[in-house]
Amino acid sequence: MSGALPQVVLVRHGETAWTLSGQHTGRTDIPLTARGEREAQALSARLKGMRFAKVLTSPLQRARRTGELAGFVERAQTDPDLMEWDYGDYEGRRTVDIRAEHPDWRLYEDGCPGGETLMEVSTRADRVIARVRALEDDVLIFAHQDILRVLIARWIALPALEARRLHLETASLSVLGYDHDLEEPVIRVLNDARHA
Repeated sequence: MSGALPQVVLVRHGETAWTLSGQHTGRTDIPLTARGEREAQALSARLKGMRFAKVLTSPLQRARRTGELAGFVERAQTDPDLMEWDYGDYEGRRTVDIRAEHPDWRLYEDGCPGGETLMEVSTRADRVIARVRALEDDVLIFAHQDILRVLIARWIALPALEARRLHLETASLSVLGYDHDLEEPVIRVLNDARHA
């Protein structure tokens, strides 16, 4: 991807058993399903020919494997700040089940007992953004739904809470960039899963 201004391509990992069941998947290191592997392979055609100064991935296998199947395993560097939200006591649970006990619970507003707060996730996203912007070059990132949603919101200077209004499909591409100069960050593409 060469152009006058740098871009950051964000990729949500492919499908897992828990994305199918709707379970919160934070730090549990589960693999991609067969369909998730096919989704990740389909990314290789979308990303073919693009050049990136740096490729970053969450250390969790579902993100790393997506990067590998997309053709970027050799260049990918793991970044612990790209780990998914730590859902604590709600890890592996579905929202509907949590709300049976706590009817008004909302992830972004309430966080998770024993897990991370929205502020902690936002702080990690801000660190990633600072490192990426310092490169002033194209970057490719493989990570997870909620950390990427927060990263997107923070990229355009929205409060992290507003990330709740974004949705990312498995194996989707989003592109962050700039409008006229490096002082005008924008979302160029959001949740593009046409290849999957």
